[in-house]
Amino acid sequence: MRYMMTYDMMETLRNTNQWLGATALSMSSYPLFSMVPNPAFQWMAAWGEVTERTFQRMVVKPDWGIESITGEDGRDHLIRVQPVMERPFGDLIRFDVAGRDDMDRRVLLVAPMSGHYATLLRSTVRSLLPDCDVYVTDWHNARDIPVSAGSFDVEDYTRYLVDFMKELGSDLHVIAVCQPAPLALAATAYLSEHEPDCVPRTLTLIGGPVDPDAAPTEVTDFGRRVTMGQLTETMIQRVGFKYKGVGRMVYPGLLQLASFMSMNADRHSSAFSDQITRVAQGQASDRDPHNKFYDEYLAVMDMPAEFYLSTVERIFKNREIARNAFVVEGETVDIGTISNVAVKTVEGGKDDISAPGQCVAALDLLTGLDESKKASYVEPDAGHYGIFAGRSWRNNIRPLVLDFIDANSEAPAARNRTSPKRRKARKAKPELKAV
Repeated sequence: MRYMMTYDMMETLRNTNQWLGATALSMSSYPLFSMVPNPAFQWMAAWGEVTERTFQRMVVKPDWGIESITGEDGRDHLIRVQPVMERPFGDLIRFDVAGRDDMDRRVLLVAPMSGHYATLLRSTVRSLLPDCDVYVTDWHNARDIPVSAGSFDVEDYTRYLVDFMKELGSDLHVIAVCQPAPLALAATAYLSEHEPDCVPRTLTLIGGPVDPDAAPTEVTDFGRRVTMGQLTETMIQRVGFKYKGVGRMVYPGLLQLASFMSMNADRHSSAFSDQITRVAQGQASDRDPHNKFYDEYLAVMDMPAEFYLSTVERIFKNREIARNAFVVEGETVDIGTISNVAVKTVEGGKDDISAPGQCVAALDLLTGLDESKKASYVEPDAGHYGIFAGRSWRNNIRPLVLDFIDANSEAPAARNRTSPKRRKARKAKPELKAV
């Protein structure tokens, strides 16, 4: 029962605020009050609308919202999200483009398990779909995973990536965004040593903490200051009775969100205050910039306690990846065994979460890789999110990543396009027609 009461208390507070917002909106919108020439009712209704939406989004998994793309043939092709592999803690999903021929570029986008859902990479996926066959790691909310499913730490995460890569076959290009960058590097090294025929063609690491000490930030300083005992006592709770994962130890999404918001409290406070004003004046819409951003930002997921604690201890404190001393199932993974996978790092010059220097450190670990297969790029004016979403990604980084993929790909005829399981599933799948 320890920590369970705290978890349920947080959920109660969230639920209460959502109810207060809905109540204020309903009461202030009562038709009789429209006869009263007092703007207080409009402001109360606006406050209620913004408050209800804010606290409701915290427990809702966002949709991908990618319905179609325009192909080279000028036609709109419908998008269908298909599961390729289903696991307790995360699935491998594919964005199937109906009526389109197989693409030469097959990309596995490794999403972070860091508080937000994989849908945080929605714009990244949308930008890659016209040119690539896109697969994504879709991690599950730990509160919905029964205790009987077992634990999940950084080694399990790495094993999941290994299995996903093996399933997709060697004709693959992996792009790891932020937190999973060091683990994607370890997974590639594991395959290089144990199953070299399954390694991907390229590995692109975007803004990941391969060596957190290479360029310290507030995030890495926090990891140094706080002991593991303090983290366990202050950050870890048991899932309450409302969810399937009751009793599971997690780093709650609501607690993570509180930490996110506190880092820029003034900016968030101003954003919500301005939104209430816009709603009261009738200038807001369901998908205006504020709602579009915060619907995603506020949607948080619980993280397995073992994964969070092992990430802090092994990646940040002990620097196992940076020291090439990462262990999976009792065996040290030697990053130096990677010899035929082209590796590129991408960093943002204004990244205050994973500062320039942390990700490019991966290239020094690749002692068995020819220098011609190594590349790095720093986007001068991009922050952390800008290196995988937004204008910097679309206009500068994405073209460079696609060029890197093309430069290190074999001719299509020589490729092992998919694993036998995937080919069989593709033949059996009914084909959709674009409308």
